[in-house]
Amino acid sequence: MDYHHVIEAAGAISLGMVAFSYLIRWFGEGAARRRRWRPIVTGLVFGALAVFLMRFRIDVGGDRFVDTRVIPIALATLIEGPVAGAVTATIAVVYRGWLGGSGAVAGVLGIVATAVAAAAVRAGARRDGRLGLRHGSVLVVAVWAITAGSFLVLGERGLAMFAPVWLPLLAMIAVGLAVGARLFNDVAAGQAAEAARRDAAQLRAMTSLARAAAHEINNPLTAVLGGLVLIGRAVKPDSDEARWLANAKTAAEQIRDIVKRMNRITSIEEVPSAGPLPDMLDIRKSSSSS
Repeated sequence: MDYHHVIEAAGAISLGMVAFSYLIRWFGEGAARRRRWRPIVTGLVFGALAVFLMRFRIDVGGDRFVDTRVIPIALATLIEGPVAGAVTATIAVVYRGWLGGSGAVAGVLGIVATAVAAAAVRAGARRDGRLGLRHGSVLVVAVWAITAGSFLVLGERGLAMFAPVWLPLLAMIAVGLAVGARLFNDVAAGQAAEAARRDAAQLRAMTSLARAAAHEINNPLTAVLGGLVLIGRAVKPDSDEARWLANAKTAAEQIRDIVKRMNRITSIEEVPSAGPLPDMLDIRKSSSSS
């Protein structure tokens, strides 16, 4: 085996994962419109990586070659979901079809099956709430079995090609997927920590602003309520003026209740935007008394 090719493939996969880590950070800090393109762009990056791995194959001796195209296909689907996996697989399928040869159909079927298997493992990981060792092990075995199947459908010639490379191929798939999944978990944990930090900072800013506004509102509100009480003593109970004062007092009490809630904000719950109005803080849901 030419270990220079192995190192080259490992370096390419590592660079792809580093590029992915920068991509998700860039998309995570952008607007929602930008984030919608994240699976597509990720799929293009992993698709280019799959093409690179097919183009620069690993020489295992005896005029036999293997490639690790399945690694970026499986990782794109596992990490980013079916859309990114479909984009990656499509690019790999187009390039493999363009290469042609007697193994083209088997290669295309292997690419599609790899994306499907990774999507199934991703669905299982989402049901379990995390991507664990069991999911990674299942994916390694499934991807290796699919790769073996793509050789074996060629008959005796495929078996002769696969027999000398089955162990190196298994090792490369296991290491590639393990490293990629580990990096994904690290990136996801970093994103979660960063999101928690941003949420905490946003909550601190919101509560500070709400308490300052509540204090500024409460001082004149107290004077207004006191004035309404004094005026109420000078009007007849059944007059129109008395009813207006009662309505004004009710509204002032509602403002006082809002002020109290502003001092008890413990979370950020927004009211969905309506028409031209932007998203707004739902004070009732965000206060601890809700």
